[in-house]
Amino acid sequence: MCSTIPTTHLKFKPPNYFLKPPLHNHQIPVEKFAKTPNAHHHCIRLRCCKFSLLTTRASSDGSGQAEIFSAKKVSSPSDVETMKEISSSSSNDGYVSLFIRMLGLDKDPQDREQAVVALWKYSLGGKQCIDNIMKYHGTVNLIVNLLKSDSDSACEAASGLLRAISSINLYRDFVAESGAIEEMTALLTRSALSSDVKEQTICTLWNLSVDEKLSARITNSEILPLLIDYLEDEDMRVKEPAAGVLANLTLTQSNHNLIVELGVIPKLAKLLTADVEESKVVRKVARNALLELAKDEYNKILIMEEGLVLVPLIGAAAYKSFRPALYSWPSLPDGTKIEQSSKIPSRYGASELLLGLNIDTKDVDLEEAKKNAVIGRTQQQFLARIGAIEIEDGSKSDGESSSGQRLTTLLPWVDAVARLVLILGLEDESAIARAAESISDASISEHMRVSFKEAGAIKHLVQLINHPSEAVRLAVVRALDRLSISNHVCQTIEAEGVLNPLVNLLKQSNSETSHSLTSMIIDILARILDPSREMASSELTSSRQTNAEGILVDSTFLSCLVDILKASNPNLQTKAASILDFIFTNEPCIEKLISSDIQSGLEAVFQQKSLIAETEYDTEVNILELEEAGAAVSASSRLLTKLLDHQQFRQTVNSYNFTQLLRAILSSRIPLQFKNWVAACLVKLGSLSNRHLDIEDPINMEVTLYETIPRLIQQIKGSLSPQVQEAAVVELQRIISQGVVDSTRAVASEGGIFVLVEVLGNGSSKAVEASLGVLYNLSMDEENHAAIIAAGAVPVLRKLVNSQKPEWMLALRLLRNLPT
Repeated sequence: MCSTIPTTHLKFKPPNYFLKPPLHNHQIPVEKFAKTPNAHHHCIRLRCCKFSLLTTRASSDGSGQAEIFSAKKVSSPSDVETMKEISSSSSNDGYVSLFIRMLGLDKDPQDREQAVVALWKYSLGGKQCIDNIMKYHGTVNLIVNLLKSDSDSACEAASGLLRAISSINLYRDFVAESGAIEEMTALLTRSALSSDVKEQTICTLWNLSVDEKLSARITNSEILPLLIDYLEDEDMRVKEPAAGVLANLTLTQSNHNLIVELGVIPKLAKLLTADVEESKVVRKVARNALLELAKDEYNKILIMEEGLVLVPLIGAAAYKSFRPALYSWPSLPDGTKIEQSSKIPSRYGASELLLGLNIDTKDVDLEEAKKNAVIGRTQQQFLARIGAIEIEDGSKSDGESSSGQRLTTLLPWVDAVARLVLILGLEDESAIARAAESISDASISEHMRVSFKEAGAIKHLVQLINHPSEAVRLAVVRALDRLSISNHVCQTIEAEGVLNPLVNLLKQSNSETSHSLTSMIIDILARILDPSREMASSELTSSRQTNAEGILVDSTFLSCLVDILKASNPNLQTKAASILDFIFTNEPCIEKLISSDIQSGLEAVFQQKSLIAETEYDTEVNILELEEAGAAVSASSRLLTKLLDHQQFRQTVNSYNFTQLLRAILSSRIPLQFKNWVAACLVKLGSLSNRHLDIEDPINMEVTLYETIPRLIQQIKGSLSPQVQEAAVVELQRIISQGVVDSTRAVASEGGIFVLVEVLGNGSSKAVEASLGVLYNLSMDEENHAAIIAAGAVPVLRKLVNSQKPEWMLALRLLRNLPT
């Protein structure tokens, strides 16, 4: 059961007084120092009051405020009076000045160490003591110089004193300008360093990282990789401040790329997902660091890949509408009922109260995904019922920060999935919309999509499609769109009866249905009504056919699909044509399609600008446009081919116009795989026009040049099967031998020369013979000689001639044609 902590936009500061308490009544003989000229041979007595340091933490109350640490003194009345006397006396200033003089570079190292230790303990008295230290110019430089000491005690005291000084906003720049960041970087790079030194040093950096200018210096130093490595340190005193520094660095957007590249996300995520309970502080700063990084979409995906999911904080009041089923037969979260195995009633009626007694656990073999769904649901419903679902350290969140920004948290995926499904069942419209948005964002993998299905999200989402709020409808459809990418989940979505509400939503006027909503609805329908996707369940198939007879053949719905063909982008046109193809295949509705002006819709697809425009250079944008346009043309050509089988459509269609359009497309630069149905549709149109389609017919000739020959060369080049390769070479030889105009030029322009030469070296005997025949025809044109020689044909041909194989005569004839 995971508690939630709202994100914060304020920077964390370390518990600056959470230090080892000073020795009580530490005595240094002042008298001897005053009488002796060589002061560095003696010590000074500085009486410190006896007190214990306790830290208090003011945790976030949901307003986005960071932690606040303060020191509390527990002392006797006499100690309090003594501290007041020391703080206010002018002689105490003299002690401070003596200790600062002992920090001089000309002093003995042991005296310098004792002086910095004394000043560190003195600084624990609070801001007034730190002010007394900082009255002397150059003090910080002397302290920073001690970071070079070989003594761990001196380094710890110097870092601790810098930590106390940097906790005061006024003195933070003095610490940074004295070169503290660079010296602490060198200190942390030492091979053997105690945890005490690391703690004080990193806590000082934690203080400095509050300033945005100083955080940039920390990010650009060599210390950043060390901080990330310290996240895996066994000592919590080191791990906690390291996470705090990184949390402050993530507040600067420009730092994100560098921090992520160094691998901080998996290590921060481990602090939240580890089975071992971590410190509350380290978990909080790790969560806030990840929430800042998650503002970038790419980083959000990386975080979710580590098993964490962004969950909205909606406020504890929103969960009051949760109504659990207090007495019902046990079922899985996805609605599957658990079979009752025990039919014998309990002697005292316990089986009537404890329904689980009626279930034989031996017969229940749940998959891992179902077990996780049950565990997550149980935990989250329990938290909701006791009113502790968004409580941390006794404070409740209201779902929004003081600035009005919506708050989110990060939960392990098991708890997050169950939490989001639970929110879908509440009454708060804003909470439902945010939960649906989180589901769509989290559905980045098959594992997460199946997890949401097992948790029962599909049923809630389908029911919410008819919600009166437009924001809820948009978020719900988006979630279903992302979930339907999985074929397995898509079947469940269809089984829940999603077709009817989606079609009704699409049939609404354009003013009520946004373009993005229309696009997502078409995406879902295209996945469900995919003609090429075979359904494993006969029940789903029959359900689909039933829907096709009713909702799917509605005239208004068909008109919407035709309008999409006329005015939408190629991606939507492809899906709309695929849906129409499925509907027409399962339930011929030719009259309704004709009345919907399907002919104009198909013409619009075949007249796309990207198919007509000629560009000199191929850019990524142009290639993508051709890919999308080719897919739309292929789907529409397939639909047109099926429509031409009906006499009623043939009587109304303008065959000549479609023939001219498709011929232009066939010779265009769309990818070859999309020309298959274009060629088939052209042949169909030619046969319906009572034309004799021989080899010299213009349509047949264009199909051969622009579809058949390129497809055969691709098969020769990419096929792993010798039989397929041999059949393709033989077919290519047949086409060339028939003397089709420009056929040899088509082979050469498609790169067929290099492919055929490769066949000479590793093909079967029949393939080699056919390849020699094609190359011989190509060699009759002197323009091809250079390409044949460049492909390495001469050595291969000589080898064939010397081998005296059956095809050596053909090889010799080809060799004589070449200028060798």
